[in-house]
Amino acid sequence: MSPESRQSPPLEHVHATKRRRTLKFEQLDENDNQTKSQTATITETETLTWKPDQCRNPPTSNRFEPIRSSRNRYKRRKRKHKSVTDDHRQWTFSSRDLSKFKDKFVVVSYNILGVENALKHPDLYDKVPPKFLKWERRKKLIREEMSSYNASILCLQEVDHFDDLDDLLQMDGFRGVYKARTGDANDGCAIFWKEKLFTLLHQENIEFQNFGLRHNVAQLCVLKMNQSLLESAEESSLSMVSQSQSLVVGNIHVLFNPNRGDIKLGQIRLFLEKAYKLSQEWGGIPVLLAGDLNSSPNSALYQFLASSELDVCQHDRRHISGQFAKCRDIDFQKRNSTSDWISISRPLLYQWTDVELRLATGCEGVTELQHQLNLCSAYFGIPGSHRTRDNLGEPLATSYHSKFMGTVDYIWHTEELVPVRVLETLPVNILRRNGGLPSERWGSDHLALVCELAFANNGDGT
Repeated sequence: MSPESRQSPPLEHVHATKRRRTLKFEQLDENDNQTKSQTATITETETLTWKPDQCRNPPTSNRFEPIRSSRNRYKRRKRKHKSVTDDHRQWTFSSRDLSKFKDKFVVVSYNILGVENALKHPDLYDKVPPKFLKWERRKKLIREEMSSYNASILCLQEVDHFDDLDDLLQMDGFRGVYKARTGDANDGCAIFWKEKLFTLLHQENIEFQNFGLRHNVAQLCVLKMNQSLLESAEESSLSMVSQSQSLVVGNIHVLFNPNRGDIKLGQIRLFLEKAYKLSQEWGGIPVLLAGDLNSSPNSALYQFLASSELDVCQHDRRHISGQFAKCRDIDFQKRNSTSDWISISRPLLYQWTDVELRLATGCEGVTELQHQLNLCSAYFGIPGSHRTRDNLGEPLATSYHSKFMGTVDYIWHTEELVPVRVLETLPVNILRRNGGLPSERWGSDHLALVCELAFANNGDGT
């Protein structure tokens, strides 16, 4: 073709022939993402339609691209629509018949990303559009999210604009208490409850610095469910409360530093001790504990919560939380293996200093820890999909930014409370598609954990 004809091609040229020929072409297999060669023999009238090339750098090997069928276009549109709705979180319900349980409530544990923390660590959010980090936008998303869950109790961490949240959540019927971290940090923990559902009977805080355990804090509240006709069924799903129901609600944000497992263990130990003591002081009432524990489900700290005991010297304090020295995207295949649990039963390998043991256990010379709460993980109690859960039943990821993807957030409860349903987190591939959190839909770099619980003593007695 001459240069002149290439510059001014006809809009369309049709050439029809009847001939026998064999075409070889490559096709992408959608199941295994591999290219496969196929051969087709044509013995009919073949029509080739040439159109002006719209590609800036057209391929030289094949100027005639196959015409895609309307069926393929429909599939592409369907996949595109699916990607829009993939970040919708689903409820998973208990397999038990819990219809007899009347006194139910929804609890949320949520690290909402402190404004100051986001500003201090821009490298964690280099793939997040700046507008998604704006507090004015994020606080509205957080309020809308809490409303969509019809939450009864909120346990929030990294709160450094409490007054903003308090003003917003009061409009939705919440009351709240706040405890700021000691030291130079400006964030803290906050517990909110629906005023129509609960009354605050008691409140106390833990300042860990008073025990040589850094500047983190924790909250403990005693809440009593109101004996009155609550909101309508459309708004609450709760009916007349059958009897007085009270519980201890604990909220904590554990130290991040992976190398200071002695301090992290000490904070969790003290938190459990105070929660148990408060429960006994109020007549052995149920305990609900939530927060960001900065520990993985494969860790010795998780085992301590779940099994009520831990031999400290079987673990390196730098690895006791299961975190990586350099936070990175988690290897989910390794996460789903049992190798990390096997290491817990190894013989004595590690030496702790007297100071480290005292911080971890609270006593000189003590190496074995026990706590008196019979705790269950809310998510462990309701099995979910392998797309969002690990082999322990915990979410695969509750936090995601450019240097970390994994689970550090939990909801624990004693056996006097029964999990009715939990809200699944997002599949890992959907999270990766966003490139990091916060996003257009989610207002933090963590995902909220949400669980509906029922008081076991007004159900079927099992």
